[in-house]
Amino acid sequence: MSDECPIVLDGIGGFLAGPANVIMQLALAPVGYGVIESKVDSGKAMLHPVKRLRTTFTYLSVAMYGSPDERRRYRDAVNGSHRFVRSDADSPVAYNAFDKDLQLWVAACLYYGAVDFVQRLHGPLDEPTADAFYRFGARFGTTLQVTQDMWPADRVEFAHYWDVMTDKIAIDPPVRAYLRSLLALENLPRPLRLGARFTTWVSTGFLPPKFREEMQLRWTERDERRFVRLMRRLGAVQRRLPGPVRRFPFNFFLWDMRLRIRFGRRLV
Repeated sequence: MSDECPIVLDGIGGFLAGPANVIMQLALAPVGYGVIESKVDSGKAMLHPVKRLRTTFTYLSVAMYGSPDERRRYRDAVNGSHRFVRSDADSPVAYNAFDKDLQLWVAACLYYGAVDFVQRLHGPLDEPTADAFYRFGARFGTTLQVTQDMWPADRVEFAHYWDVMTDKIAIDPPVRAYLRSLLALENLPRPLRLGARFTTWVSTGFLPPKFREEMQLRWTERDERRFVRLMRRLGAVQRRLPGPVRRFPFNFFLWDMRLRIRFGRRLV
């Protein structure tokens, strides 16, 4: 596998498509309950939104652009938090943050979301580039416990895996309420919640139909037309920007992690 990401990942995608990707990940019940029942308060988005954003963006940055040693260091740091995330006798479903199959689902969502965002902004990837990024996308999982052989062999196998897993998703009221509170930006100061309507609309646009249904979010043909226009216009702007600007804040958070390593500060 090449160490060079074959496409430019627009950093703005983490902000615009990120909430939808969280919904997709948590739509699988064990992942959803692993998050809402987590005993690791320092990592909770509802309690520490800035820290949660930093750790999420850092993980993506390290997975996509970090060296093998940096990925190992971040894996060790994340493992330190994940060891507390496991179900107990009162949990409605069994889960464990070290479950490789659950990590594979999260990685699949991240890969799906990255490709979806890139193609919405810039059009379809050509076959060689799509195949190269698919192989590279395994890093979303192998940066943690997912092994390379667990990643579906090619894009055809991935499509089959995605269809099978999508049939298994179900968002019940507690998880839906948690996700709705994130879309409503209830974890942010009140002035910033003014953007909740736009966040909800954009997130709904990035969600596949099954996930919209599970979230009970309305989406019309008019919404779709407006969404497509917005993404095309945004893509036209992004393509005119220098590479480092397009990749921001991924490059910033990778730099931040390297400083943390240098000065012996916590990574997570």
